[in-house]
Amino acid sequence: MDMFQGSMVAIVTPFKDGKIDEAGLRGLIEFQISHGTSAIVPCGTTGESATLSHEEHDRVVKISVDSVAGRVPIIAGTGSNSTQEAINLTKHARDAGADAALLITPYYNKPTQQGLYEHYLAVAEAVDFPIVLYNVPGRTAVNMMPSTVARLAEIENIRAVKEASGSLAQVSEIISLCGSKIAVLSGDDALTLPIMSVGGKGVISVAANIVPSRMADMVNAFLYGDWEKARDLHIRLFDLFQAMFYETNPIPVKTALAMMGMIEEELRPPLCKIGAENRERLKGVLTQYGIIS
Repeated sequence: MDMFQGSMVAIVTPFKDGKIDEAGLRGLIEFQISHGTSAIVPCGTTGESATLSHEEHDRVVKISVDSVAGRVPIIAGTGSNSTQEAINLTKHARDAGADAALLITPYYNKPTQQGLYEHYLAVAEAVDFPIVLYNVPGRTAVNMMPSTVARLAEIENIRAVKEASGSLAQVSEIISLCGSKIAVLSGDDALTLPIMSVGGKGVISVAANIVPSRMADMVNAFLYGDWEKARDLHIRLFDLFQAMFYETNPIPVKTALAMMGMIEEELRPPLCKIGAENRERLKGVLTQYGIIS
């Protein structure tokens, strides 16, 4: 199976007393692999990469590589709003034994489209390693346009794009411009099936943290041509997809994993615990899905 297809998990980084909960992370990885997840994606937005020190970032990647032990690919988040920092993080991920790197568009700086092109070109030239572009304008204040993705798709080691613009028109335009040069992955659980319907290859998923087998079933059903089953699973999972965004990701998903007894309920400031009303809503949805009793 191609490394850039299937249900991949944007895995959370569990904390305990302010530090990385290494045993907790290893447990989550085993849970994912045993339930059909096709790749592990540590140190993304869901992994709270923004508040990990470089040492912690490197450690999470290393723990992931050691725990996975080659059973599924590891696509390590290595993006930064400093191009040199992104190069350094990507080199470390490669040297640590990851299989590819996921790089968010530089946030806060608001680069132009040419600036985005030069950023990714610099990383691709500095590190001979498969790269996944990541576009999530709601978090970064910049939207990488399909024309820019098409320019980047010409670079040999740029292999995929995680699209979280929320626009099916944008995804369709990327596929129209790039054809099979680049794999398009959904960055939004609720849009996974629609994106796959226009040519996407899978998802880097938040919900897979808590329902890995159901996400894998949905994506695989579509990949193997059972569209009715894929649509049925999409509709059945829709309330859960919505629940993962009651508050800023990864607040709900970490709260859910804590309710499942898998990790401590701990987030890094400035993220904080879920509000009382949303906690009850989340509990209701998890109960409805049989995730907690």
